[in-house]
Amino acid sequence: MDANLFRRVAFALVAIPAALGLVYLGGVILLGVVAFVAVLGTLEAFDLAARNQVAALRPLGILAAIGVPALGFLTLTDPVTDAFVARWWPFLAALWLLVLLVGVLLRRRPDQRPLAAAAVTLFAPLYAGALPAFLVVIRHARHGPASWAGTMLVFFPLVVTWVCDTAAMFGGRAIGGPKLAPTVSPGKTRSGAAAGVVAALLVVPIWLPLVFTPLGITVTPWHALVIAALIGVVGQVGDLAESLFKREAGVKDSSRLIPGHGGVLDRFDSLYVVLPLTALLYRAFGIL
Repeated sequence: MDANLFRRVAFALVAIPAALGLVYLGGVILLGVVAFVAVLGTLEAFDLAARNQVAALRPLGILAAIGVPALGFLTLTDPVTDAFVARWWPFLAALWLLVLLVGVLLRRRPDQRPLAAAAVTLFAPLYAGALPAFLVVIRHARHGPASWAGTMLVFFPLVVTWVCDTAAMFGGRAIGGPKLAPTVSPGKTRSGAAAGVVAALLVVPIWLPLVFTPLGITVTPWHALVIAALIGVVGQVGDLAESLFKREAGVKDSSRLIPGHGGVLDRFDSLYVVLPLTALLYRAFGIL
């Protein structure tokens, strides 16, 4: 086992049980962790942009990274907030854009790339904050705090993604062949991507009878296979997208925060797209 893989395994042995406990508890504790991770990811995205002389408006971005998950949580748990957001969200979004424009006007000169600064200030908290906030949606759409059913609805896409990533890495090394996206991520191969999707599908016949059925979660095998297959494909797209951002910035990792994994963006690159996709499919198939 190489040193980097050892660090990854050691981190997973600590992180997975901690994540399991946090998701099980849910509520404000889970929201706080999601918001904290959103802030870290947003700051990493700002740092990537800064390497290309694009200076985001950091206070506004941090505020959005905290506010979006918090607002999503409140719409799920507080009927008054839910009704308010349902009625007023277009106006709130327009107000937020106005605040951003005023901030750029006041803080950035024409030679400081104001359009790029506005774009990254808007994009980063949506990417690193709004997308992972769908974890809270999956967890609390039908289940309150301290729920194993809600926990395992969250962990299904997480486990499928982890299995897919691992199979893609080892499958690509073992089989080799044409590169998947050589200009973005030279190490990834088409054979590895295919191995990842196959492994994602193999999670289903294990997860359904051992996890979902005992917890009373009704998911048909076909629905679960569709979800797993799309996670296997779209998760790799998310991985490549984050690699594209890093390649533009000229760095290997978004930060050195997590041993063996790089930064928050490196660790959650696939999940940023997997979580909203899973929430959408759960809703479409009547699971949420």
